[in-house]
Amino acid sequence: MNEKIKILRKKAMSLPLEPGVYLMKNKSGKIIYVGKAKALKNRVSQYFGSDKNHEEKVKKMVENVDDFDYILCDSEHEALILECSLIKQYNPKYNILLKYESGYHYIRISPRPYSKITAVRKIDDDGAQYLGPYMSGFIVKNIVEEANSIFRLSTCGKVFPRDIGKERPCLNYHIKRCSAPCARKISEDEYDASVRRAVEYIKGGAASSIEALKAQMMQAADNLDFERAAKIRDNIYSIQRVTAKQKVIMSPIPEQDIIALANGIKESCFEVFRFKSGRLADDEHFMLDRVENPKQARAEFVARYYTMREDVPSRVVLDGECDDAELLNEWLTNKRGKKAEISVPQKGRQLELVEMCRKNAAEHLSNKTGRPVREVSALNELASLLGLPEPPMYIESYDISNTAGSENVAGMVVFEEGRPLKSAYRRFKIKGFEGQDDYASMHEVISRRLEEYEKHKDEGEGFGRLPDLILLDGGKGQVSAVMPAIEKSGLNIPVFGMVKDSKHKTSAITTTGSEIAIKSTRSAYTLVSKIQEEVHRFAISYHRQRRSKSAVSSVLQEIEGVGKSRASALLKHFKSMKAIKAASIDELASVKGISRSAAEKIYEYFNGEADNRSEQ
Repeated sequence: MNEKIKILRKKAMSLPLEPGVYLMKNKSGKIIYVGKAKALKNRVSQYFGSDKNHEEKVKKMVENVDDFDYILCDSEHEALILECSLIKQYNPKYNILLKYESGYHYIRISPRPYSKITAVRKIDDDGAQYLGPYMSGFIVKNIVEEANSIFRLSTCGKVFPRDIGKERPCLNYHIKRCSAPCARKISEDEYDASVRRAVEYIKGGAASSIEALKAQMMQAADNLDFERAAKIRDNIYSIQRVTAKQKVIMSPIPEQDIIALANGIKESCFEVFRFKSGRLADDEHFMLDRVENPKQARAEFVARYYTMREDVPSRVVLDGECDDAELLNEWLTNKRGKKAEISVPQKGRQLELVEMCRKNAAEHLSNKTGRPVREVSALNELASLLGLPEPPMYIESYDISNTAGSENVAGMVVFEEGRPLKSAYRRFKIKGFEGQDDYASMHEVISRRLEEYEKHKDEGEGFGRLPDLILLDGGKGQVSAVMPAIEKSGLNIPVFGMVKDSKHKTSAITTTGSEIAIKSTRSAYTLVSKIQEEVHRFAISYHRQRRSKSAVSSVLQEIEGVGKSRASALLKHFKSMKAIKAASIDELASVKGISRSAAEKIYEYFNGEADNRSEQ
């Protein structure tokens, strides 16, 4: 521990055990991190103790800390509010900072009469009405197209009332997508009323618009204005048709935000779906450095995101657990002015929407990093499926292969970032016993692999790197067999078995308890199937190689003077029977353990009477 860290630790140990906010500063006095704590002394002193369990980002931050300040608060809730305010004020380097990947989008309603509704990227001082900002240009474009289509507003380049009466109505009028003000098919007042309904639809969504329109339709009918009532009825039908097409992304909770995380190798992406009146009203995404602690990152993201937002929905849905959930619930409720809660769905429609949100995050991450979206999605889906804290970037898989207990071997394959890492593949010959026992074989292999880790852990690669996940080709029995070896090592490595169906295809993943069906999560299923096929191929190819060598060894042992050790030495030197047959007496005699007379016997066996002349 260097002197600076000792000084900072001493200062941290003198802090009170009270709630507050701490501000880490670099040598120039710039604030580089802001955090909150329930007990300042306990939290801040952790930074300046052992860095063994620190994430890489925390280690880098601590290396740059020259001093820190703190502010006492009356409660942890007050500390959270202050932390959010200070982060917004200082934008510290090591906090999660949310930067938009694209600018804002707006909906423009031009001045009367005959207003037009369009999607724009900025607000001008032109007397028009603007709705927004929205983060998603795609959402804005869809909303504008829907509103114009439903309420039959003009989208052409004609200027009204200047161009009224100059031309016949275009195709849009005949397919009922425009009310044709150009041909006087609608009055100025009627057109303006349609614009008002379109704006109400954009602001309130389909449900509230239909309710308001039904009331207007009934009022028109009561007034015997059946033509107006029929036009309003057509608006209602149009909204219902659009809504029917949107059911794939309709939300069972009218007002909610869904937040999901996709983790990559160097970067991560948070995606937010914002639902209003059960309809996807906006979506946005944020790129940031790779997240090492998803629970902590989700908590930080929620705090940062709603610091930037005035409107808080009744429900914030996350794709996994987050730190300080109760505290964040209290903060969101106070900010909203009425109850708001954080939830993590486990099944049903809500879980489907979370998965859709996560796939969108993976898509953005794929576009940013250049990796295929299926690879990014597969690892994130697998983590969610297995309850892992983050995507398993380094996976090891094992399979046993033998023939009735003979030539008992195992294969280990490695997948890094969802792709085979063949340089890390390893082969094992079962040494602990003779005969067939797949459970004992698997136990031996995992035990030996963990022993190799202890020998090479300082190297950080090969056997010196621990996997994020171990997948065994087999069911509960294989998993149960290796768990004692994992527990004995004191290491925390998730282990699952890959179960096959009657057609020898991957069907599920299992622990020592229940099976987890994976066919519904397409990307994860494809990845696990690929891993299972690869480890089986690798193990069986090694077994066949051993059997081939065993057969060759048996042939060689038929030669007078050649036993098991000499046969093994010949195979090790020449690699194949073909090379042994082609070798001269001198080449055979050059093999360690093969005498001149034995070399002559071997040569004679394959080539007839030996030629005793030496090579010149």
